[in-house]
Amino acid sequence: MPKHVAIIMDGNGRWAAKRGLSRSDGHKQGTEAAKAIVTHCRELGIGHLTLYTFSKENWGRPKDEVRFLFDLLRMFLNSELKSLLEQSIRLKVLGDISSLPAPARMTLEHVQKKTENGDAMVLNLALNYSGRDEILRAARRLIEQGVRPEDVTEETFSSQLYTCGQPDPDLVIRTSGEQRLSNYLLFQAAYSELYFTTVYWPDFTPEEFDKALADFTGRQRRFGLTGSQASG
Repeated sequence: MPKHVAIIMDGNGRWAAKRGLSRSDGHKQGTEAAKAIVTHCRELGIGHLTLYTFSKENWGRPKDEVRFLFDLLRMFLNSELKSLLEQSIRLKVLGDISSLPAPARMTLEHVQKKTENGDAMVLNLALNYSGRDEILRAARRLIEQGVRPEDVTEETFSSQLYTCGQPDPDLVIRTSGEQRLSNYLLFQAAYSELYFTTVYWPDFTPEEFDKALADFTGRQRRFGLTGSQASG
């Protein structure tokens, strides 16, 4: 069982268009899919789940859609807070939330505070997130702290990332048929197993998640080693 699963939730708009619905309808259904996957991961004992919720590039979408996404996020968090507490799930945000709309930012801060003692699972929401920006941010922080170049190791660098203290993702899943990372967890996913499915995110059920897990458990993770080295 992977300790950390990261998901690129892709395909809400195409799911809606295929059904003659609005993109908002697609995002709403995508939220329902997220609820089911969070609960399923908690039941499976997966300790860390990261969902790519809103990238820095997403600000280029129509303003009405962006506004709707943050309203939907706020409603999702308010409605799910009780469930997060009952399941002992801790919410964390990966990304810069300072520029988010005030209502969404305040809700995020409130839910993070209320769930900070959750010890069964960490739910990371990558919000206003960019993998390259995260790497640059970590480098700047080390410079500001006066760390000598010879003292910069993978460990010291990782300590400045949003995921500090968490294991790197064992498995990265992307829905909807696209096969790229899209600036997602670039440092952390160096040795992640990648799983791509043509299923749109709103249709990504716990059963589809289990297919990804079955595929993952059938792989031999080499971490850059040859076959003989990896097998001992």
